[in-house]
Amino acid sequence: MNKIEKFEQEKKNNIGKMIKNKKFKSLSQNFLINSIKYKYSYNFKWLGRPIIQYPQDIIAMQEIIWDIKPDLIIETGIAHGGSLIFYASMIELIGRGQVLGIDIDIRDHNRKEIESHPMFKRIKMIEGSSVDEKVFQKVRLFSKNKKTLVCLDSNHTGDHVFKELELYSMLVSKGSYIVVFDTIIEDLPKDMMKNRPWSKGNNPATAIAMFLAKNRDFVIDREIEDKLLISVAPGGYLKRIK
Repeated sequence: MNKIEKFEQEKKNNIGKMIKNKKFKSLSQNFLINSIKYKYSYNFKWLGRPIIQYPQDIIAMQEIIWDIKPDLIIETGIAHGGSLIFYASMIELIGRGQVLGIDIDIRDHNRKEIESHPMFKRIKMIEGSSVDEKVFQKVRLFSKNKKTLVCLDSNHTGDHVFKELELYSMLVSKGSYIVVFDTIIEDLPKDMMKNRPWSKGNNPATAIAMFLAKNRDFVIDREIEDKLLISVAPGGYLKRIK
C-alpha cells in the first residue's frame, strides 16, 4: 500500500469513526437546525452573487463537478444566481461546457446581475416551470449528447420534486448525479416551515423515496453525506449507476 492509498484508507477510517460518534452527529444536527433559524445559508456569496447554500454542500458539488467534468450542468431554481455562477466557474476551470438554469420567475434585477457577470459566457437561462413539457423539451434538446449533471433546487413540494426527478433523471449520464437540495426539510421541526407549501412528509426527501421505489438506475451516495455531516441534502446525492 503506497502513501496515497494509506491516506485514503485512513480518511475512510476516520469518516467511519465520525459517523458512529452519536454525540458528534447530534451536535452537527443541532447546529444545522439552529443555523436554519437564522438563515445561515444567506451569509455567503460566490464571486459576488448570493449562493444560498451551505459551505459543505458547495465543497461537495465542487468535488463532484471536478471528478465528472460534465459538458452540461442543469439547475432548476435560479434565485439570485450564485449557484449558476459557481457551476459556471467550475466549468470554466475545466475548460469546456455550459450551465443551464431554469426558473419560473427570473426577476429582472437578478437577470441583469447574472448577464453582466464574467461567468455568464458559460450560462444559458430558460424562464418557465421546470416541469412544463415545453420547457423540458427545450432542456432535453439542449442536453442531447452531453455528459450531464442535474441539480434540483426549485419548488420543494414532494409532487413537484417527484415530477422533476422523473423528467430530469432521464438526462443524467451514467456515473453522474442528480442532486436534490433541501431534503433536510424532512428532519426539521414542523413549525419551521410556516407559510411554505412544503413540510415534513411533503418535501424533496419524500419525492426521493417515491422515485427510488420505482427507479433502480440511481442510488444514494451515502459517502458524500457521511463526510459532510452538515448538509441540506441528506440522502439527496443520487448517483446514476446504470
